[in-house]
Amino acid sequence: MSMPIRLADGESPADNQLTRGSTVEYRQLESEVEALRKRLSQLSEASIRINESLELEEVLQGVLDSARSLTGARYGAMTALDDSGQLDNLLSSGLTADQAVDLWSMRDGAEVFEILGSVQEPTRLRDFQDYVKAMGGFELCLPMPVRPQTALLMAPIRHHGECMGSVYLVEKEDGWEFTDRDEETLVMFASQAAMVIANARRHRDEQHLRRDLETLVDTAPVGVIVLNAGEGGPMKMNHEARRIAGRLQQPGDPVEEIIGEVTVRRADGGEFPSDRHSLIRMLMAGEVVRAEEVVIETPEGRSIAVLVNATPIRSDRGEVEGAVVILQDMTPLQELERLRAEFLGMVSHELRTPLTSIKGSVMTLLDTAMPLNPAEIRQFHRIINAQADRMRTLITDLLDVAHIETGSLSVDPEPSDVRTLIEEARNIFLSGGTRHNINVNLPADLPLVMADRQRIVQVLSNLLSNASRYSPDFYPIRMSAVAGDLNVTVSVADEGYGLPQEQLPFLFKKFSRVDGGEDVRDDRGAGLGLAICKGIVEAHGGRIWAESEGPGEGARFTFTIPVADPTDSGVVQAPHQNRPHLRSRNGGGARILVVDDDPQTLRHVRDILSKDGHTVVTACEGEEALRVVRREHFDLALLDLVMPGFDGIESMRRIHEIVDVPVIFLSAYGRDENIERAFEVGAIDYVLKPFSPTELAARVRATLRSRATLQEDEASGSFSLCDLTIDYAQREVRVASSPVHLTPIEFSILRLLSINAGRVLTHDQILRRVWGGAGPHDQQVLRTHLRRLRRKLGDSAESPNYIFTEPRVGYRMAKP
Repeated sequence: MSMPIRLADGESPADNQLTRGSTVEYRQLESEVEALRKRLSQLSEASIRINESLELEEVLQGVLDSARSLTGARYGAMTALDDSGQLDNLLSSGLTADQAVDLWSMRDGAEVFEILGSVQEPTRLRDFQDYVKAMGGFELCLPMPVRPQTALLMAPIRHHGECMGSVYLVEKEDGWEFTDRDEETLVMFASQAAMVIANARRHRDEQHLRRDLETLVDTAPVGVIVLNAGEGGPMKMNHEARRIAGRLQQPGDPVEEIIGEVTVRRADGGEFPSDRHSLIRMLMAGEVVRAEEVVIETPEGRSIAVLVNATPIRSDRGEVEGAVVILQDMTPLQELERLRAEFLGMVSHELRTPLTSIKGSVMTLLDTAMPLNPAEIRQFHRIINAQADRMRTLITDLLDVAHIETGSLSVDPEPSDVRTLIEEARNIFLSGGTRHNINVNLPADLPLVMADRQRIVQVLSNLLSNASRYSPDFYPIRMSAVAGDLNVTVSVADEGYGLPQEQLPFLFKKFSRVDGGEDVRDDRGAGLGLAICKGIVEAHGGRIWAESEGPGEGARFTFTIPVADPTDSGVVQAPHQNRPHLRSRNGGGARILVVDDDPQTLRHVRDILSKDGHTVVTACEGEEALRVVRREHFDLALLDLVMPGFDGIESMRRIHEIVDVPVIFLSAYGRDENIERAFEVGAIDYVLKPFSPTELAARVRATLRSRATLQEDEASGSFSLCDLTIDYAQREVRVASSPVHLTPIEFSILRLLSINAGRVLTHDQILRRVWGGAGPHDQQVLRTHLRRLRRKLGDSAESPNYIFTEPRVGYRMAKP
């Protein structure tokens, strides 16, 4: 029996071999643990590095650099998409700046990234150049050095199923292919990139929403104050709140300090208790205030009446964290109440004065103790008659205002001679014993106008009386008229006390009275005259406005009235006149489309236009209107501004995509921004509801005449200037052979300027020719259309090629 072999230290060879094997495994395990520890350390460092920045591009660049470093890749690239799926950002790693630029701009680069970006799963390719060639037939010429077989590892950046981009790694530094571990690493970083992009978008959207909300709050017509429960002071005050607080503060004092110093008194006179007098304390106690009228007072005695709505802001645990206070300044309403009270006082005075004269005259006539001779009796009868007429005039004015406000003012226009109307008003005015000289300046070729004779004479008489009241004795008053294509413009001007610029916007409002100072010798009246003038003129389809250079410079009141169509029955040509031949496209009546979601309005408008000789087709919403427009021809469309589905603005846009037809908007919204928006998108006119039948019919006739005139003026030839060509017959405009889409209003302006190339057209001339007459307030609309027209033509006001501005005069087009 042989003995086992023993080594010097007593171990057998088998034991020694087992020990060596365990050592190798241990060292291998130790190496793997060290590699894992190093990898975790790199991941930790990468995460820290990525989270050091809040800038999206820096964070994504850190993600890309870390992914390339941990996988041992030579190059990296990342594409990021925007919300619409379009390429928004391109990042690279391991490339020089020039190589990065060349990569994104290489031939077929966009198509290649589109192919790679369509891959929905993490993918490893041994040779992605062969892959791209097989998929799209592209021969790539990469700007950086790569091996013949170019390995690629890519992963999509996805968040909740939405693709936000892709990450690409190109070639391993050691030349090997990418491994499963590399793919896991890239997927992890792609997920991190997805979260970064999603958070950035969310933050961006929140910032946009916050800015929009702040803008809305800051521009709100009511004061908004956000109070902090901890400090008891305001965290946020919008512009209106600061304005209200500014009326209470002393110069130099911070606005924020006023809130803690004021006393709040209810409308019934009761004050809040002394321990709760502060509005802040009341709200911090959790009380809710709903539409309570209060007076806020300072210790110095300054005060303001406001309507308050307030509510506490509570945390999830129900604790009061702050409060929101809404303040509405009651000063304008108080001013309106003051004007109403003053108006009632003036009306009472105006009625009481003639009533006193009548009463006194009657008592004298009835007094048998004092026999009167026939001459005295006739004098008292004249007094009674004159004062009764004065009372009737005032009552008639009050009724006219009521009819104007309800849209039921009755006018009966007929072809009338402007000269006769002015002469009649002049004679009535002079018969009242005025000390003013009336100068009349009328051209010989004035056309007939569509006017209710009595009403227009009433307007002229009111304007003459107004000029006399605010002019010194013996100062002349001038009356003039100018004919346009579609309107006659009539003016009454004086050289009197003038008007402050700040009063011009309010002259035609009810109860408005001009502050002419101590020089005004007769300040009687109820303040209704100009409001009635405005209602009468607008019922005729015209406009009225006032102009003045300021106090002491006199004033000019101007209104427009539509020209009578000589083709209408009953229109007789006045002698010595050569009137333009104006008519609708269909000779007599036109085909008109009316779109409104209110059946009563549809019937009302249809009846008005049908009685005026037009053929009317109705639709109750935009989709139905589009179907009708596709199968029938129309000369005019009347659209309601607010309708279910898409509104009037969108309806007009879609109709104009089918056919070029003028549009008049009907709306109960009379805000300036609505009117400007309608004109900006190409509307011809804007009629406010409620409207009288005469006003609507007059507006429609004026628009149809304008349309007919423009069509008659459009010659069969064309206009060329530099790169601009205009085909009048086809209504086509091209710049450098590229078609330019213009709205009907924009084309009408361009056509008018080109026909008069080399000649300066004033603002009023353009307004009359394109819109049929408008006041100076419409010059802003003209400037808006010119700005849009220039932009579409590639022109500019600073360095024009086509349309030139003549400061304070108008516009001209360069002559070919």
